[in-house]
Amino acid sequence: MAVRADEERIADRYDLEEVVGSGGMSAVYRARDTLLERNVALKILHQQYTDDDEYVARFRREARTVAQLSHPNIVTVIDRGEDEGRQFIVFEYVDGENLKELLERSGPLPVRRAVELSVQIAHGLAFAHRHGLVHRDVKPQNVLLNGDGEAKVTDFGIARSLDVEHGVTQTGTVLGTSAYIAPEQASGRPVGPHTDVYSLGVVLYELLTGEVPFPGENFVAVAMKHINEPPPSLVEQRPDVPLRLAAAVDRALEKDPRHRFPSMDDFAAELEACLKELGNPDAEATFIAPSHVVRGGGTRRARARRRSWWPLLFALLGAAAVAAVVAGVLALGGSKEKPGASGGPGPTVVHLTAVKDFDPYGGDGEHPEAVARATDGDPNTYWYTQHYNDGLAKPGVGIVVDAQHDVALSRIVISTDTPGFTAEIRTLSSTDASGPGPLDSDARSVGSSTVFPLLGKSSRYYLVWITDLGGQSSVHVNEVKAR
Repeated sequence: MAVRADEERIADRYDLEEVVGSGGMSAVYRARDTLLERNVALKILHQQYTDDDEYVARFRREARTVAQLSHPNIVTVIDRGEDEGRQFIVFEYVDGENLKELLERSGPLPVRRAVELSVQIAHGLAFAHRHGLVHRDVKPQNVLLNGDGEAKVTDFGIARSLDVEHGVTQTGTVLGTSAYIAPEQASGRPVGPHTDVYSLGVVLYELLTGEVPFPGENFVAVAMKHINEPPPSLVEQRPDVPLRLAAAVDRALEKDPRHRFPSMDDFAAELEACLKELGNPDAEATFIAPSHVVRGGGTRRARARRRSWWPLLFALLGAAAVAAVVAGVLALGGSKEKPGASGGPGPTVVHLTAVKDFDPYGGDGEHPEAVARATDGDPNTYWYTQHYNDGLAKPGVGIVVDAQHDVALSRIVISTDTPGFTAEIRTLSSTDASGPGPLDSDARSVGSSTVFPLLGKSSRYYLVWITDLGGQSSVHVNEVKAR
């Protein structure tokens, strides 16, 4: 939230009005350009760094860097200067929120909107790359939305010019934000346009799911995940994401830069193709050849591209049809049963019905009148716990969902607008059970949409068992679905 700045004029021209952002190196003010009578954004290097030649040089380099870039999806530099030893840069003022604030306010974005914004960001970054600049700190906080909802990339504070001879930046320095940092950047290896491709892949993943693929407690822990761990499945986190879009995100998040999109322009082109297919749901499906390494071994296939040869189309038609059926089952909430669990093997669509609040350790119940909202298909309604101002002070509370018959679900997905609480899935022999039954999942911190892989116990009744409110007095369960 913006706060009032001290009444102050910079360079006998810019009146500081409000602090609109602050980081480790600088603060950004909304200011009034008294000469041209317009609002501007004024970025001022923190006072403690004004005598540090390295910080001053980096700050000045940012002004020179962005001044070269005139693009509708990049915030424009207007002026740079020094006033009584204070370094400042003047940018166009973008009157709107950044992408992180949008996510915190609204949660995961509609698929179309997430792709539209990512295309705009990709175009801005591709333009910077063509001018020999790599951003190195692509994240939602560094993307502003103007009054028309268009994305503008900002904060090139750690951007570096590409080495013309070698095509990379210097090694040995780890800069960037851990949640969005590319593996080569985290390990201090050379970075380039492929580094921004990875970071934009993380941003798009977050726009679609509301969560970053690699959360963690500190920079090192998160960086090691980027280097070593495969990202979570996007289609598991967000079942309505088209398979082609999920494949594009997967490719952008490849550990090896050589296996990502060759350039930001290529990434933008693929996202535009995904956007076109979103806009024409009745169009003939496009087969996309696998373009990423099969994890656990195997050889990389040639770069994916559209193929128009009829023999290839007919040869793959059967496989494409099977894939479409499987995707449809998953999107409808299907789960994979054990053979014989309900009369036969294979995937089965299971619709859960919330039937009872569960408070076996005493209390006045947990809002039984709101139970049905947890499975009503409306993400804006919810079942909620009682208010506990001093924490639960008991093993847990929960809500019981009914699968209609005994079935071994493979996973349950919980959606909430009060993320941060801890829950686990248990099975119950009946709705009148005297206590929580056997564990069927590990305990997880619930985000806006969280998948709970299950152990495969066969049961009719499943319990969403909340064991910690995460510092909140009450939490909501907006939707519980089976997959």
